Amino acid sequence: MDASHVPAPTDGRTPRHPVFCTVVPPHLLDRIARSQNARRAEAALRTLEHDGPLRTRRRITTVRGFTPPALGAPVPDGPRRTIHDAQHRTRLPGKQVRAEGDPASKDATVNRAYAGLGATYELLMTAYGRRSIDDAGLPLNASVHYGQDYNNAFWDGEQMVFGDGDGDLFLDFTVAVDVIGHELAHGVTQYTANLEYYGQSGALNESMSDVFGSLIKQYTLDQTADQADWLIGAGLLGPEVSGVALRSMKAPGTAYDDDELGKDPQPATMDDYVRTNRDNGGVHINSGIPNHAFYLVATDLGGKAWERAGQIWYDTLTGGELAPDADFKDFARLSAAAAATRYGDGGAEHRALQKAWAAVGLG
Repeated sequence: MDASHVPAPTDGRTPRHPVFCTVVPPHLLDRIARSQNARRAEAALRTLEHDGPLRTRRRITTVRGFTPPALGAPVPDGPRRTIHDAQHRTRLPGKQVRAEGDPASKDATVNRAYAGLGATYELLMTAYGRRSIDDAGLPLNASVHYGQDYNNAFWDGEQMVFGDGDGDLFLDFTVAVDVIGHELAHGVTQYTANLEYYGQSGALNESMSDVFGSLIKQYTLDQTADQADWLIGAGLLGPEVSGVALRSMKAPGTAYDDDELGKDPQPATMDDYVRTNRDNGGVHINSGIPNHAFYLVATDLGGKAWERAGQIWYDTLTGGELAPDADFKDFARLSAAAAATRYGDGGAEHRALQKAWAAVGLG
């Protein structure tokens, strides 16, 4: 897919460069591409070949300076969802198969995508008063059945795209609502702090998506922090894979340990921070550190994680102080300031933040 396939906005905003954010990291696909199983290796190689140019474009076309809709423009009261079927091609968006308010499709993948977009909208609106990804009612569009054995899902700056997986190592990418939320949260980051996709700012970008993806799942299941599994992509791995998910926020580095996938490389603290030039400076690996900090804050505070802990993270992301090139220490400092502003200095929220950031080596 090239940029010509991304539709220009029709609502008066400045045209946007495409930004591509995938949920399965390249280091995992690279490992599978060296498999002795020809079918697995071929599917991983196809996915890597597809994603490589997109990751490069994502890094060099960081979106800046959105022009909001004109003042007084009507903002819809609910989501505006449209699902397309790519019919195993890579040209987007594909054939429209379900629009907002349409009855359920006979295709379960279509319905899961539709429900996941709705769940994301509902959390953003109910918990944070945010009207869609851009806070101005942006339509939520998605394409399913993308490519052949495509082992990924991505946000391309305009819409969600879901592969069906290879049916072996990876299943349909709509089965995990947190994966849907993860990718849409890249859009929220795109419209707010617009964190650069490299190094620690890129790892923060990925962590933001894991945090809000997990919160969307917890909100959908009406779970408290102690009831949640804190896994990203649970149910996505095939039955023969020795693993439970793509990532664990509770215990980074333990999500999988498999002959084909290798061992989950995520660190939980700065002691094990990974310095690498691959994966845009380890954005999918080192995100385990701020992920774990959020888990510690949420479980320390207890209750519904999208309330106090999620509110602090949302305030930090959207408050206007988080620079595009922010590092972990910047985020830790600003989250403490956000907690003090909303809940007061020295309260339970502030203490939980201090303990969590210290625990991951950023105190």
